[in-house]
Amino acid sequence: MGEQHDVKFPQEVIDEYAALGVDLPALFSAGHLGTRMGVRIVEASAERVVATMPVEGNTQPYGLLHGGASAVLAETLGSVGAMLHGGSSKIAVGVDLNCTHHRGVRSGLVTGVATPLHRGRSTTTYEIVISDEQGRRVCSARLTCLLREVRPADAEQVPAVPAAN
Repeated sequence: MGEQHDVKFPQEVIDEYAALGVDLPALFSAGHLGTRMGVRIVEASAERVVATMPVEGNTQPYGLLHGGASAVLAETLGSVGAMLHGGSSKIAVGVDLNCTHHRGVRSGLVTGVATPLHRGRSTTTYEIVISDEQGRRVCSARLTCLLREVRPADAEQVPAVPAAN
């Protein structure tokens, strides 16, 4: 799914996935798209997911951070939080993403922080706040994910996903 290094995971989560033989940082990375966009997850738990993304390379024709880039960052963070909440027996699938863009950014890094608004058995909703290097809010987003049971076909599609029993 893409490379991710130095992510801080809660120890109990690391232990759960290690027992299944799953490479947790690879499973909960930014994925191939996030990797191409320079998304770097620095902290990940069901309660809080934090990542950075460079503005350079992720701009629209006017030189501003592309709204779609903010959406990719937001969906990545909310999905990682939802997957960690669901645990190793569930897969998180985004079903609704809402982004409001507040200000333009031309350079530097943006930081996204995802926190849960709702964590249920079958759905999760995360609020994601994206800020510039001065701490000014660039984008407010909300992601809802469906949590579904892991199916045998999932292990064929994503090798890091443990096969269902």
